Amino acid sequence: MTQSNRQAWMRARLLLLGTAFLAGCASFSQDGGFDQVASITRERQGIAPQAIKTEKDRANAGAEVKRLLDGPLDAEGAVKIALLNNRGLQASLAELGIAEADWVQAGRLRNPVFTFARLEGGGEREFERQFLFDLMGLLTLSTRSEIEQRRFQATQLRVAEETLRLAQTARQAWFEAVAARQAARYQEDVLTAAEAGAELAKRMADAGNFSRQRQSREQLFAAETRADLARARLAEAAARERLARMLGLTGAQRGFTLPDRLPDLPTSLMEEKTVLQRAMDGRLDLEVARRELEGLAKSLGLTRATGLINVLEVSYLNKNVSGQPHARGYEIELSLPIFDWSGAREAKAEALYTQAMHRVAELAVNAESEVRDIYASYRAAHGLAVAYRDEIVPLRKSLSEEALLRYNGMLIGIWDLLAETRAQVAAVNAAIQAQKDFWIMESRLRIALNGSGAGTAMISKNAPAAEAAGGH
Repeated sequence: MTQSNRQAWMRARLLLLGTAFLAGCASFSQDGGFDQVASITRERQGIAPQAIKTEKDRANAGAEVKRLLDGPLDAEGAVKIALLNNRGLQASLAELGIAEADWVQAGRLRNPVFTFARLEGGGEREFERQFLFDLMGLLTLSTRSEIEQRRFQATQLRVAEETLRLAQTARQAWFEAVAARQAARYQEDVLTAAEAGAELAKRMADAGNFSRQRQSREQLFAAETRADLARARLAEAAARERLARMLGLTGAQRGFTLPDRLPDLPTSLMEEKTVLQRAMDGRLDLEVARRELEGLAKSLGLTRATGLINVLEVSYLNKNVSGQPHARGYEIELSLPIFDWSGAREAKAEALYTQAMHRVAELAVNAESEVRDIYASYRAAHGLAVAYRDEIVPLRKSLSEEALLRYNGMLIGIWDLLAETRAQVAAVNAAIQAQKDFWIMESRLRIALNGSGAGTAMISKNAPAAEAAGGH
């Protein structure tokens, strides 16, 4: 090898080694992708999750949870605890580290290979050294790194979506638990009235002033009311346990206290046009699908670029034979596309891209429909709750007060008065259910604005007051 050739080879080798060194400098970020997730959730929910990785993090989170549980737990406190204490969320946050590791790995070249051989025989010794370098990996490094970067960004969006969904699901569980507690308390009032009626019926029947049939009817109503109260208490316990699971509470933490009633209804509602625009612009599942589609497009380009040449390696050779001049050179390894021209790989990549494109379009259509559906239930639930609050319950209360006046004036009997009292309590129970339905729909609408998983838009069927009161 001439002096000029030797210098050229040394420059090429230094260039390859320098490039490999730079490629190996891809490193992890300080926040591990968490800051983007925190920013999205803080912007949309007003609070960010906390990644728990050390004992100090766990101690700080535990102290904050204890502080939030010291008093009656409100809806926002439940959200904060869920974002601090839910282990499923912590597992999702760990996905950020996995995705970032894949991205960093894609930005690094395959390690070069060094081989050494020693042969001896016939009085001669032969030494051969080989340095193997993945040239194709260097040529496709930028594209592969960009593809993994997109996947990492998509993972950030998915984790942010899961965080926001958990926040609203915890909020929804809080409303269900408070409503169940409030309904159980009102069912106790129903039982008090029913037992009073059954006791009075028994005394009057014993005195011969009341038929056994009417006495049996009052006793039956009291027994059915006791059964309803048992069901209400069971529903309260189940709703409370669901909330505790959502918040990740164990042991003494499960002794938290809840308010006695649901919060008041809002005075104004979100407009449909604004809701739909926010959903189409801000749904994270749509953004994830778009990024994945872009990544597939890049992957398709990489498949086409490496279709004919998918293995290209360069190696530097250094050979010593005793008694002979020192030999140097290089070797290029190239896979020849004789049997496989990569047509199948390209066809598969194109089919995957087409599939993803149609799924993104379907997701956009379904997202808009889902938001419209839940928004309609959201407005209807608010209208029903307002009707119970402003019309049905006040009218029942007025009828009950009028019945009391008529009873005091000896214009009606005790049974008519008890029937009105039962009807009023049943109307209040239905009002609690309607109010709960609104807050559940409001939480589901918030989930639908951020992504999928809002569930089916359903409004509970409230029994008519007369039927709920036992037909009296």
